[in-house]
Amino acid sequence: MKEAGFELLVFTVDPERAAAVLAAGAAAIVVDWENQDKYTRQAGADTEINHHGVAELCAVRAACAGRVICRVNGMREGWEREVETALAAGADEILLPMVGSRAEVEALCGLLQGRAEASILLETRAGLAVAGELGELPLRRVYVGLNDLAIDLGNRNLFTPVANGTLDACRAQVRAPFGFGGLTVPEGGAPIPCQLLAGELSRLRCSFAFLRRSFWRDTAGRELGTEVRRILAMMEAARGRTAEAVAADREAFQRAVESAQWPG
Repeated sequence: MKEAGFELLVFTVDPERAAAVLAAGAAAIVVDWENQDKYTRQAGADTEINHHGVAELCAVRAACAGRVICRVNGMREGWEREVETALAAGADEILLPMVGSRAEVEALCGLLQGRAEASILLETRAGLAVAGELGELPLRRVYVGLNDLAIDLGNRNLFTPVANGTLDACRAQVRAPFGFGGLTVPEGGAPIPCQLLAGELSRLRCSFAFLRRSFWRDTAGRELGTEVRRILAMMEAARGRTAEAVAADREAFQRAVESAQWPG
């Protein structure tokens, strides 16, 4: 059986951009509603906090025939209403952040009842600890969020959990399609070169990654379709490496993480 292609999930609320990247081979558009508690939780961190809502989701849905994902806020009082609003606006998939227990995932799947697919983000020590309990639940994908995980672990370097084997241990417990990190053009990436990150995504048998700020910055003025296809080609090449190349790239990645300079 042919291995499924690598999926690029693109964060945007621009309908024209959304349609363009989907036409070029991106797998889905992500409309990001998550902002609750992020200013406090991510204070001093170089993160992106969005304030998008129903209008943006509806606009993207109207412009795109492909998959549209809505990242909602984490579970709190009234979370069900937010999920129902996202479904009514046309979301094909609900992405739940800051998951810390099996009960949260069961509640999401129970609410959706097949009306949309359920996906989660593991972004804390508690989230990683529960990964092994989720195997039989109907999850479309599991993403490890390195920004919040670094905050929770007290790491300045976002990629320390990738370099030191923490993500290897998590990956071994996850049955659903797995991903982490954000990609950009093959020659981009700072302080970690994108080519090395692509190698780690392939080594850990990841099925998808995000395209976010660095992608939009690095592709300014370029033809989006061309750049999406270049990133997909980079991931295809990473999958075709020899065992010796995988090991060498792993060592290069670890050296890059160790020497990287991060703010804070």
